[in-house]
Amino acid sequence: MTVYTSTARFDGTARALTENELRKLAPSVFAVDAHHSRSERFQPIPTFDVLRALMAEGFQPVGAKQSVARLDDRRDFTKHLIRLRRLDNAATYTVGDTVCEILLKNANDGTSAYDLIAGLFRVRCLNSLVAQVGTVESVKVRHTGTAQDVSHKVIEGTYRVLGEAQKALSAPQDWARLALDRDEKQVLAEAAHVLRFGDAEGETNTPIQPAQLLQPRRRDDVAADLWTTFNVVQENVIRGGLSARGLDANGRRRRVTTRAVNGIDQDVKLNRALFTLAAKMAELKGAARIAA
Repeated sequence: MTVYTSTARFDGTARALTENELRKLAPSVFAVDAHHSRSERFQPIPTFDVLRALMAEGFQPVGAKQSVARLDDRRDFTKHLIRLRRLDNAATYTVGDTVCEILLKNANDGTSAYDLIAGLFRVRCLNSLVAQVGTVESVKVRHTGTAQDVSHKVIEGTYRVLGEAQKALSAPQDWARLALDRDEKQVLAEAAHVLRFGDAEGETNTPIQPAQLLQPRRRDDVAADLWTTFNVVQENVIRGGLSARGLDANGRRRRVTTRAVNGIDQDVKLNRALFTLAAKMAELKGAARIAA
């Protein structure tokens, strides 16, 4: 399920989610206590309190989801993700534009630390569809310590992330000026292939080939620059749908099709790793680092 809602448009009609809509999409956002399984050392961080502070800074919730709780009593405490965007400007968008947004992840049942993530998102269409194309800065705060200490770390980290977020918008322009040759594209694809399909030792066991990650899904993505190549690889890794024929455990031929990455943690982890990979390629090509 996408974290976006139909209200998160790019045609000038976007609006923030109401509190009732948030409660329906992710009720655990409103937890003020910890799940009963937590010890006394666990310090709950009420997500909605943090959200109010971010809204006061101009960032509004435009999407939300939460993990499926295996036990019913965890539903109101489990991991959730909120996407926030500035709606107080007069910016107009076209397909292909890049926007900077904030992801807020938290849980009060022990399944997640407080995690505020600044990322880049590419507009795929004006009716709210975007693809995350990078993680710029993030701050984690553990649910331990005094309430005052945790609150201070959350606020301090939030402002640091917000400050770094705007710097990242240089990536589309800077990376678009960096041309990749065939070998450089292959190196990027092979590294991304390991990130997506590799085991703990980096070994891959899939008939999907690295070259398939370089196949653009639309005409506008046929180009040799780093920014476009990165977007193509990222979309193929995250959205799935790649097919190849391989052998099953009994040696019989079968068709394998990759699934989309939908899990909150896997999505964030993969996007962060892919962006870091592309940023390293940019540095090797002579571009400045995106963020300190």
